Amino acid sequence: MAVLAGTVMKRLSDTISCQKLNPIGLSLASTDSRSDYAGGMKNFELGFSTRAIHEGYDPLDYHGALNPPVFLTSTYVFERSETGSERFAGAADGYIYGRVGNPTAAVLEKRMASLESGEAAMATSSGMGALTSVLWTLLKAGDEVVADKTLYGCTFSLLHHQLARFGIKTTFVDLTEPANLADALTSRCRLVLAETPSNPNMRLVDIAALAEICRRKGALLLIDNTFCTPYLQKPLALGADIVVHSATKYLGGHGDLLAGIVVSRKELVDQFRFVGIKEMNGSCISAFDAFLVLRGLKTLSIRMDRHGENASKLAHALAAHPAVETVYFPGLTSHPQHKLALRQMKNMGGMIALELKGGLGAGRVFMDNVALATRAVSLGDAETLIQHPASMTHATYSPEERAAHGFTDGLIRISVGLEDYDDLRDDFLGSLNRLK
Repeated sequence: MAVLAGTVMKRLSDTISCQKLNPIGLSLASTDSRSDYAGGMKNFELGFSTRAIHEGYDPLDYHGALNPPVFLTSTYVFERSETGSERFAGAADGYIYGRVGNPTAAVLEKRMASLESGEAAMATSSGMGALTSVLWTLLKAGDEVVADKTLYGCTFSLLHHQLARFGIKTTFVDLTEPANLADALTSRCRLVLAETPSNPNMRLVDIAALAEICRRKGALLLIDNTFCTPYLQKPLALGADIVVHSATKYLGGHGDLLAGIVVSRKELVDQFRFVGIKEMNGSCISAFDAFLVLRGLKTLSIRMDRHGENASKLAHALAAHPAVETVYFPGLTSHPQHKLALRQMKNMGGMIALELKGGLGAGRVFMDNVALATRAVSLGDAETLIQHPASMTHATYSPEERAAHGFTDGLIRISVGLEDYDDLRDDFLGSLNRLK
């Protein structure tokens, strides 16, 4: 058993140092998407779907298991006392404790770093865990944050209510106009934060334009890429410094896990891991949830294509219905940032927001009369989900704040699923037809 344990630990160490090749010859020494095939084919650029399936894992390191094992352990054995000292001091590679690393999570992190075109990634126990790991690491009393005026309700509450308790000021501005950022930045601003598309009203920000302003002013740009995933949009390639995800949503894709992801430069990710998680919020991902996200990534590209196709068709059908006042979807030419969406996103994604001519009252009747769509919060699942942000996901905003931050009490949000489009169309239009 001692020999076997030593062999396994040696293989784990080899995996950590990323020096092996996987069965199809992918070099795992770098997260760069340009990897070498064995047999002399150099600089062959592997596609997104290929990396989403294979990157970061060699079955031959794990007894030939096709899927990464789920390592259910809280701590790790040191061969010698010096080994533990060296690892804690950062002088040697290896795992030390489950809060700061797990082999199953490490596969997910390598894969997400590759898919987001980043140097390194860190998996967390939720999307809010990812965000707070970044904020607790970077910010201190007296610092300032500039954020887009429309954000997920818990993100807004964290910035507006909770960080303020610790002397950190957040200024909310309309970042759809980059000039507003230049006007809002001060010498105390450490971080600029935006979602694109925004939750729930589908506004877009020009990532490249914001990134250029942040570089000139010395601030870091953080983009929440949950709605798009790296398949549709790559903020780091457009100049952002940090990307966060709620992996609960499209990355997992099946509504059966909670997880978050941070992707950035290695030096920053190391800080987020050893300060943000290890010493601040402790929001480490479980090995099983990491395994589930890895499973979801294998089908991410085909799911996002289907989500986008269904959403585009449904948005056009809803926009043509006489009971509908406005549909917010980047793929519609009526969307004020439609051209930016075409430039910045691969397809328009699976999220729709709409307002009905009868306001909130009509919206509630509409929601209560759908039969196939599911009344539930969250998004990115195989099922189509419909919810009312003002009373659910964005209830942390007061009515006055909702008006100031760009969405109304009558707004309805739809996460378009993977069902047959004709069934979705009939369900939604049938419910709209019930409105008087």
